[in-house]
Amino acid sequence: MTNTITTDLGEGHPIDAADAELTSANDAAQLIGESCLTDGPVGRVGLEIEAHCFDLAAPERRPAWDQISSVIADVGVLPGASLITVEPGGAVELSGPPADDVVSAITAMAGDRAVLRSAFAEAGLGLVLLGADPLRPAKRINPGDRYRAMEQFFEASQTGAAGAAMMTSTASVQVNLEAGPEAGWAARLRLAHALGPTLVAIAANSPLLGGKFTGWRSSRQWVWSQLDSARCGPVLGVDGEDPAGEWARYALKAPVMLVHPTPEMDAVPVTDWVPFADWADGSVLLGDRRPTVADLDYHLTTLFPPVRPRRFLEIRYLDSVPDADWPALVFTLATLLDDPGAAEIAAEACEPLATAWDRAAQTGLGDRRLRDAAIRCVAAAAERAPAALQESMARLMRSVEQGRAPADGFSDRVVRNGIATAVTELAQGVQ
Repeated sequence: MTNTITTDLGEGHPIDAADAELTSANDAAQLIGESCLTDGPVGRVGLEIEAHCFDLAAPERRPAWDQISSVIADVGVLPGASLITVEPGGAVELSGPPADDVVSAITAMAGDRAVLRSAFAEAGLGLVLLGADPLRPAKRINPGDRYRAMEQFFEASQTGAAGAAMMTSTASVQVNLEAGPEAGWAARLRLAHALGPTLVAIAANSPLLGGKFTGWRSSRQWVWSQLDSARCGPVLGVDGEDPAGEWARYALKAPVMLVHPTPEMDAVPVTDWVPFADWADGSVLLGDRRPTVADLDYHLTTLFPPVRPRRFLEIRYLDSVPDADWPALVFTLATLLDDPGAAEIAAEACEPLATAWDRAAQTGLGDRRLRDAAIRCVAAAAERAPAALQESMARLMRSVEQGRAPADGFSDRVVRNGIATAVTELAQGVQ
């Protein structure tokens, strides 16, 4: 769960094993399969929320790395213990520790969001919850070697524009859930994937990118769809009966993005298409050597499917949405996966739409079938909502019944006031 597992293989493999050389792709597959899911009860929830950082006086300007870092340095420990990090384009992310249940996770994250918003406002900056930056061109400000090397990789793979937009202009709400009992892994992973298009349509909140309407309600999902499916596409195959095995096969087929020639050296891009399996088998040597367990672990951090197994399930397909919306969205997703009755309803409603990712991102709830599925899913969650979330759930239910996602409200605001004003209003907390 968030912040309790620092690496994919770390708990199952001692640190002194990290330098061990892999002898074959089968060796790598076994390590991945043994480590990717943890058998246990459902219930705990971790949240990660990204927000674009804007200068309140000049929203067209991207605040500098040092300016953002200075604000964060003065924040101190947040009441809910979320960690604060900065994405390549300056988006600020809160990563909360795992909570015992979804309501506790929501409450803690909302408190941390309030403290962070106040700190940035005092510095003349605003944090905007949108799935994509509607105003500024893609630009990296994070000086980390990982992100510099990722830029070079995307350029070499002919996806430079999409890669830059993904890294520096998109933001999400990520929900981390336990993998659950081993006997239910296949059904649980299938449902997590099948829910994707319907939840993408509900959460769509990025109708603009880089100063223009894109024609997509979720431009964030559109950007991700332009990257190679070997790294960013869904993991599960046709039947999804062996999620651990399918994740191992996915990871081994995916091309190596970055390597560290030595542990002390910065990451460097791999500009040729080298599946990790070829490196592990010795068909190709990178840095004149075979990979180590540490290299495999790092490779897994460069894979970005919509649902990523990291002992827990990292659900990555939601746009960042406003503070009035994300609590209900998070509760809906967690309930549909963790409550058996709600999961049964969700599976029936969403599995026929399980591959409609592009339709969901472009048309959203304007598609009748997606809207009908969304109504059934949100209604199932709303019936199970505690008193503290009933108002938020009722708001989400009304929006879904009307076929409106957050993108529609933001589009209306842009048409009415212009992009810069719309962004500034959101940065100032104007509803």
